[in-house]
Amino acid sequence: MVRRVAVIGAGNSGLVCIKTCVDEGLEPVCFESSDDIGGLWRYKPERSSIYRSLVVNTSKEMMCYSDFPMPADYPNYMHNSQLLQYFRLYADHFDLLRYIRFQTTIRSVTQRPDFSASGQWDIVTTNGEGEEESHVFDAVMVCSGHYTKPVLPLSDFPGNEKFSGRCLHSLEYKDADAYRGKRAVVVGIGNSGGDIAVEISRSAEKTFLSTRQGSWVMGRMSGNGCPMDMAYVTRLNNVLMLLLPKSLLNWAVERGLNSRYDHRLYGLKPKHRVMDQRPLINDDLPVRIFQGALVMKPNVKGFTASGVVFEDGTVEENIDTVVFCTGYNGNFPFLPPALSEGPHKELTLSVFPPSLSQPTLAVMGVFQTRGPIMPIVEMQARWAVKVFSGLSRLPPKEKMLKVIESERRRNMKSIPCPRKAALLVDYIPYLDFMAEEVGVRPNVLRLLLSDPVLWVRVFLGPCTPYQYRLTGPGKWAGARQAILTQWERVARPFRTRELPEPESRPSVLFSPWLLVSAGVVTIAVVLCCDSPGISGLVLCL
Repeated sequence: MVRRVAVIGAGNSGLVCIKTCVDEGLEPVCFESSDDIGGLWRYKPERSSIYRSLVVNTSKEMMCYSDFPMPADYPNYMHNSQLLQYFRLYADHFDLLRYIRFQTTIRSVTQRPDFSASGQWDIVTTNGEGEEESHVFDAVMVCSGHYTKPVLPLSDFPGNEKFSGRCLHSLEYKDADAYRGKRAVVVGIGNSGGDIAVEISRSAEKTFLSTRQGSWVMGRMSGNGCPMDMAYVTRLNNVLMLLLPKSLLNWAVERGLNSRYDHRLYGLKPKHRVMDQRPLINDDLPVRIFQGALVMKPNVKGFTASGVVFEDGTVEENIDTVVFCTGYNGNFPFLPPALSEGPHKELTLSVFPPSLSQPTLAVMGVFQTRGPIMPIVEMQARWAVKVFSGLSRLPPKEKMLKVIESERRRNMKSIPCPRKAALLVDYIPYLDFMAEEVGVRPNVLRLLLSDPVLWVRVFLGPCTPYQYRLTGPGKWAGARQAILTQWERVARPFRTRELPEPESRPSVLFSPWLLVSAGVVTIAVVLCCDSPGISGLVLCL
């Protein structure tokens, strides 16, 4: 029977794994290589981490832990320092620090000789003094993340060896101070590439953003200035995406996005449709292009002694720095090669590596999704602990591998890169699948009959993490209230000054202005159809 669980890493995944183990009566021991919690979210200039100015692209109500809402006065999209403070509040509230061994590095994780019977693991660690220690654990939760081994493809570009400027990966980027008055090229149009290009463009003489295939760009705001993800990620929209033709959805969303700024005109239009891949979340990129501070360019072809050559034949000379925002390779050097090597690294999709005879090792957070990441990581942790405890069973190995390959092939139709295709999951369906295994999936039909007020918020409103604490194991008494008050917490940080109460006005029901008002409403509905995101489509329907 599983009792002792090793948790590798004390970032956002590691913290929730510790808590979930404690909730289920297991004994977690967390090994953290640094001297504090937070993982990559803890900014430190001298180590690999996020850059100084990073603001999250998921709103606070969508990304919080399911039984611990973020403080109401936190902004909806936080600076990284505030997210780290939230992790500290969470760790203190649930007394998690006592389970963490800081400045302890994992050297190896290997199966014990009797693994097929016991499912146990031998773990070798090294502490801050360089002392080696051996441990035996009944289960392992890998929470070290996959943003650790940067991909820097310099060898793909002829002439890189004679280029006089500096080339670096985005993992090394900290702030734009060093780029003041210089000319820079940013390669890659993921979220990091967009953010870094915008920030550098505020200091540099000229900034160029190079992209192989472009991207659809979506801001953090929806109608009325509310968080976009709270308008977009709903159960109703998930049903619509299942029922409506994908071509119609693509047309509606792309029309809404192009109504703000024409992606073709701005040099952003990608080859893929908007529903096929994750959009770029960035509020300022089109504005910087509009102002001429940022120039879109095609993929890099090579280097000259002082410049960069692009695939359209253009050359930009006197380039001081090239920042490669070209992603990462999943890297778990402490795991057995059979799990951490191979063409698609089977462990990345399945949480539980199918090849293991005993499901006592789980890998957290290795995926991509069009929704918030933290709720999925928390549900993975809850599912893993249930499996460790024997309260939930996995399908046979052959079925798991078949499902993994089927999902990868399906994603390959829109994402030709095998590595990215193997990581993509659909947000609400994936959450509901794991919630069903744990026994906490909300019963929407039953809610409609028993609690219509809550049903409206659950089905028509944002799919916030609190929905998975309404019932079943781990039920939280505050979940219903958290859902009913989530929009109040959205509004709270805006209330920074008193506003006069609106003056009472006489009824206009039979006034001459009635026709004018009706016309205004009609125009508003038409404009709503042009608003970005599925929410505009929903209102039209």
